[in-house]
Amino acid sequence: MNNILVTGGCGFIGANFIRYLFSRSDFSGRVINIDKLTYAGNPENLTDIESAFPDRYRFVKADICDKETLGKAIERYDVDAICHFAAESHVDRSIVGPDDFVRTNIMGTFTLLELCRKFSDQIHLFHHVSTDEVFGSLGETGHFTETTPYDPSSPYSASKAASDHLVMAYSRTYGIPVTLSNCSNNYGPYQFPEKLIPLMILNGLEGKPLPVYGDGRNIRDWLYVEDHCAAVWRIMTAGRRGECYCVGGRSERTNLQVVRNICDILDEEAPAAESRHRLITFVKDRPGHDLRYAIDCTKLETELGWKPQERFESGLRKTVRWYIEHPRWVERVRSGEYQKWIETQYAP
Repeated sequence: MNNILVTGGCGFIGANFIRYLFSRSDFSGRVINIDKLTYAGNPENLTDIESAFPDRYRFVKADICDKETLGKAIERYDVDAICHFAAESHVDRSIVGPDDFVRTNIMGTFTLLELCRKFSDQIHLFHHVSTDEVFGSLGETGHFTETTPYDPSSPYSASKAASDHLVMAYSRTYGIPVTLSNCSNNYGPYQFPEKLIPLMILNGLEGKPLPVYGDGRNIRDWLYVEDHCAAVWRIMTAGRRGECYCVGGRSERTNLQVVRNICDILDEEAPAAESRHRLITFVKDRPGHDLRYAIDCTKLETELGWKPQERFESGLRKTVRWYIEHPRWVERVRSGEYQKWIETQYAP
């Protein structure tokens, strides 16, 4: 894998993955970052990478549904592997407006798979990054595994389920060399503030209400983003082709526990007149809110030797500190200022 095309590389996990690749001594190739730069795509997440590796990092502003532009990029940069992160990914947004989720997550993945067919002599791996939400909701016991039946609950998870099925079907029908990963909830630096953990951190710093859906008992398995990046790279380099791997942090927490943990850390790292716990506010639950997600990542651990390195408590503290220490990034993202910069830098 000398020339890896990363889709959605300006988003939260994609940007962290690119940063991870350039931190590794065993990777000396090029990264071609394809991103449409929607509201959650921020090229400023990688400006230092662009400066430090001018010969090894390339950015192409493009929609993954744009087959012509993507095909030209694959040819120009002699792409031999694709790591596909690009997706519309916020459940609440999918409930309000599912159209973009169907287009990007299903048709975008289809477009990339068709390009893998076209450039089959050149592209040696297509890795598809997916979510545990495709499996639906667990009860109080049990875990998702690679053989768990799909049972999506939201337009977002349904669109990701469809893209997963396309990937595996192209592997079986056309012989496309693929790997697939389904991960639990990620957290860490550069996450867009609409997601639970950064939203709570930033609201807490500003003394705003901390909205918790329902009774806060919904459970998620939390995975530090760098551990996820390490898992993806391990799967790409050592995983069996045609296989899927579940990636989890073995860190189940209720939403309310997570918010309370954030309050405790904020009270230590940025003391206020009153504890942030007073800001917790219970709000009406969202439709189709899955009760519990939990991943059994035994296959990944035993076959490929990967294990999460970050404990939830230490990873959460790192994350809180990162947002405290990067107020300018937060300001530009929340105000939309970075989008004005994008319009200037990448004008048609």
